[in-house]
Parts: sequence; structure tokens; C-alpha cells
Amino acid sequence: MSARIIETNHEPLNTIDVDGITVDLIENALRNAREEMDAVLFRTAMSPGIREQGDCFPMIANKDGKMVVGQFGSFIGPFLSAYDADIEEGDIIITNDPYMCNGAVSHLPDWVVLVPIFRNGRHIAWSAMFGHMSDNGGMVPGSIPIEATTIYQEGIRIPPTKLYKKGVLQEDLLELILHNVRTPQWNRFDLNALVAACNTASRRVVELAERFDDDTLTSTMGIMLERNLSAMKHVIEMIIPEEPRVFEDYLCDDGMGMGPYKMRCKMWREGSKAIFDFDGTDPQAQSSVNFFLNENMFKMFFGSFTINVVDPQIVFNDGFYDLVDVRIPEGTLLKPKFPAALSGRTHALGRLFDILGALIGMGAPEQMLSAAGFSDSPHLFYSGYDKNNEWFQLFQIGFGGIPGRPVGDGPDGHSLWPGFTNVPNEFIESYFPLRIERYETIPDSGGAGLHRGGNGLSVAYRFLADGEIGIHDDRWLIHPWGVLGGETGTRSTKRMVRTDGSEEWLGSKVEGIKVKAGDVLYFNTWGGGGWGDPYDRDPELVRTDINRRLVTVEGARRYGVVMADDGTVDTAATEALRAELRATRGEITEVFNHGGSIDELKARCLEDTGLEPPVSPSFQKSA
Repeated sequence: MSARIIETNHEPLNTIDVDGITVDLIENALRNAREEMDAVLFRTAMSPGIREQGDCFPMIANKDGKMVVGQFGSFIGPFLSAYDADIEEGDIIITNDPYMCNGAVSHLPDWVVLVPIFRNGRHIAWSAMFGHMSDNGGMVPGSIPIEATTIYQEGIRIPPTKLYKKGVLQEDLLELILHNVRTPQWNRFDLNALVAACNTASRRVVELAERFDDDTLTSTMGIMLERNLSAMKHVIEMIIPEEPRVFEDYLCDDGMGMGPYKMRCKMWREGSKAIFDFDGTDPQAQSSVNFFLNENMFKMFFGSFTINVVDPQIVFNDGFYDLVDVRIPEGTLLKPKFPAALSGRTHALGRLFDILGALIGMGAPEQMLSAAGFSDSPHLFYSGYDKNNEWFQLFQIGFGGIPGRPVGDGPDGHSLWPGFTNVPNEFIESYFPLRIERYETIPDSGGAGLHRGGNGLSVAYRFLADGEIGIHDDRWLIHPWGVLGGETGTRSTKRMVRTDGSEEWLGSKVEGIKVKAGDVLYFNTWGGGGWGDPYDRDPELVRTDINRRLVTVEGARRYGVVMADDGTVDTAATEALRAELRATRGEITEVFNHGGSIDELKARCLEDTGLEPPVSPSFQKSA
């Protein structure tokens, strides 16, 4: 069964021709409405994750649920297939359960609000948005428990449910949900903000229908999807080969001492259809690093990536989805079987972008291949009771180094998600018992190359109240790889300095770590891989990087650059050093530089990182 849309006006919508100027007017109005959704949300939400960092994803979709403008692709189709109920004007649906919508949302902290848009009794469109809640209940504050072995341990599961019925808030349902979270006030305000954003988009869509009429609006939505289909058909035929390409990358560990976990994808084209087959990916993990990857979500990743690489002027929407075939074996890390834990899915999600970049770029590496660096979305959790004995709970997303690219250096200390922003240090220090003693990029952490990888970020948190912290990160064992002679980026590290002066190296995935007032955590993220031969980089660019404190004088020697005592480039010494280094290295023969095999990285793990290497995963048969 599937959802049934109840209309009181049964006059069918007609597909009509729309002139180009009208299409452009409506298209830009819809894009503005999508931006207005964000503006409403950021002004009314309360949690720093949504209000300050923008961990939310809006969209406006046509009546069939296909996104016409938005950011994260449409989850409405899988929802409609899973929701066996009537939907009427004034209804607003909420859900967060991946297993109830075929992975359209991928872990429980993401709460989705869906609003059917009606005009004169006819259903004409959808607005929808999901935001990451600071807490969803479960085993640990922040609701992303590393040691969870089942989704039941990760917090409240909300099946597709009507939060509003015909415009009336179901208060009992809302109170039941909020009773199960640690931050009910934040969740209430954030949820209200999601609803307000969706309602704002609904009003704008109805205004457009009133201005241009229903048939013109819905036909224009169809034209927007057709434009995307036509553009992406050309892109796919241009960049996806008929001969299969294969790439593998790894998650370092699962936080429970096992790893790495292999993610493998084969890509090829049949006619105008791109095919991605994840056969060979490791079986599902026993912990929460599984990622229930909805096929449409991966299509969105592919479309977003290729549009930004090939032609950012293409309006990103769901029109091209029929041109992509995604095959994910059941029972694997990317399609675990119920009730596998899913909350830590961010690591695999981030790694997909590295894999996509490699698959698409390796056919034309000089023009399209980037190094690794979109590798993860580091998280810090800090909770406890402040001096007034009031509960506090921080969830913050950290930034890393973006990879070197054919067009230039990777940005330093940037988010995996381009739309995210950092939480201002002043905000954190005002609302949490924390002091930020360092917030800076890490010199030399980006991989050396003709185009330098972006540097990672070092943040020193001094805790001002006793409490607990949790850390979620990756790329501590497996390097962000370089390409075409570029070096690997440095790996992430987490170091705790206690008030008694003792030091402790922490893993990249830990929770329940007790902290005392005065303890300092040095939270260092990974750098992006380098692109191209570092000995071809303009020495003056290296000098500029030194002046900007992005590269050290010693680090300049990775580029074969020698600095004179007066801060200028020693040209003669540089030429001599580069000749020596080139002779020692020999010709560049490999496209990818992984910094060593898995066995080699494990063998020197303790020496390199101060941590014991993970053991090879043991896989249990899924139910």
C-alpha cells in the first residue's frame, strides 16, 4: 500500500506549453522560496547545530514528490511508498525512522517534516525539510552512540505520523516525542522552525499558482525537471565511460576496535544510463557506522557532485534520476538489515564523496580528478551540569581540509557540506561552560602538491565544568589520498591534556570520556590530499603560504623549496634540492597515493598515531 492524497477538487491538472520568460520567473521564485525556508529556520530555531551551523536540508517538490529546488534530493517518493494512510489538506507529517522510509532519512537525529501543498482543493506540490536535532534520546547525549548494536538503542523512532491533522496540532503526540529527548525545549523550537519553514514555502507556491495559475506552475515544474534531465543526459554521456571503473576506500574503524571497513563501487554506462554497483562492499558492521543508503540519495550525491564539477549553472533537482541505476547489496555496510544500528553513518556518507570523486575523475585526471578530503564530518559532544546545576549539551560539527583540485588549492578548515558554517566561538563561550583557546588551521597538514591540499583545523577546548564528551571522526588510520604525485594529507588526532599535566591520545570515535574543569582537548582534523607534483609548484606560492602560516619553513622542503634567512626563496638551493628529490623519487607512475597499503598502515599505526591498530572486522550473519 502507499499514501493516498485526498482532494476535494478532482479537476485534473493539465500540462501546457509555458514560454521561457515565465519559466525563468517561476524557477527563480521557487529558488528564492527555498532560500526563504532557510532564513525562517535560522531565525526561529534554537539549537546551535541548526541555528548556527545550518544542519538542515530544505526542498520544494512537485505533486509527485520530485524535488524541483532544494539541497539534498527528495525523500518524498520513498515516504509515500511506505506511508499507508490518507493525506489531506492541512496535514503535516513527521518521521525520523530510516527503516520506515527505505533510508530516505538515514539516522534518527534527522527529523523530517513534510507538507502537502493544496490550492482550491487540489494537491499541487510539496514542501519538506529535515534538520539534525541535538538529541533524540537513546544511550548517550547527542543520540549517536558508538557502541549501539541495534537501532533501538539510538533513541525514539518516529514512524511517518501526522503532527498536524487538517491544521490541528496533535499535542499529545508532540509531548510524547519530546518526553523521550534530553533537550525538549530545543527540539520543540527546532521542530516548530521546520514547520514554519515548510509553511512559508507552501504560501509562496500558492502565491505563484495564484499569479500564474495552477497549470502554468505545475507545467513549469515539469519543464525544470526536463531541463535537468536533458542537461544530465549530456553530462553522463560525456563523463561516464562504457568501460567499468572500480574504486575502493575504507572507513578506519567502528569505534569498537574493528576496522578498516571496505567500501567498493564499480561505475559504468549503458547508453545514457550511469550504473553504480556497490558489490564487494563489506558486510554490515556490528556497531553504528552502518549507512542505510537510499538509492535516490546516492543519485542526489552523484548529481550534485557532477553539476558542481561540470556546470554549476544547471539547476539541481530530481529530473535526471531515471538516468542513474544504483545497486547496493542487502546486508552490507551501505544497506544493513533491520534492526542494525545506524546513528554513526556520517563516516560512510562522507567517504562516498571521495569515492565518487575518484570514479568520475580518474578518466580525465588532469581536468576532473580531485584528491581525497571530503572524508568525514567531525563531531564533538559535551554534556553535564553547569555551576547553576542546569543541564547543558553541545553538539558541534567540525571542519577539515578540502582536497587539492585541478583548478587550485583546497580550502583550509572547511566543512564537508558547503552550506555549513562554523558555530562562532563567542556563541559557544556564551552559552556553554567552554573556552576556545585555539582555533586555527594546522600548518603543513594539507598534502603537498602542485595544488596544495587544504589544511586541517586545530581547536583547543578548555572545559569549565565537569562532564562527559564524545568524539566522532575518521581518517586517523587511512590517509586522505593524494593524486598525480600529490602527497597524502595528515591524519586526524585527538589529544587530551588533564589538569595534572598528563596527556592522553583519544581514538577518533569515543564516548563517555569523563572531563574535569580545566582539562583541555586538542581536536585536530585531517588535511586534504595534494594534487599534482609538489616540485612543480611555484616557489613564490610556497613563500606566500609560509607568510600566511599555512606552510612552515621546514614544510616548504616537501615542495623542494629552500628559504633564505631574509624570508625570500633561495632559488639556486631550491633548484638543486628539487633535482635531488626528483632523482630520488623517480617518475610518477601511480595516479593515487594512499600512503601505504592497509597492512603497512596497521604495522606502523602505534608508532604513527600512538594508538593500537584496529583488528580486522568480524561479521555476523544479518537476520
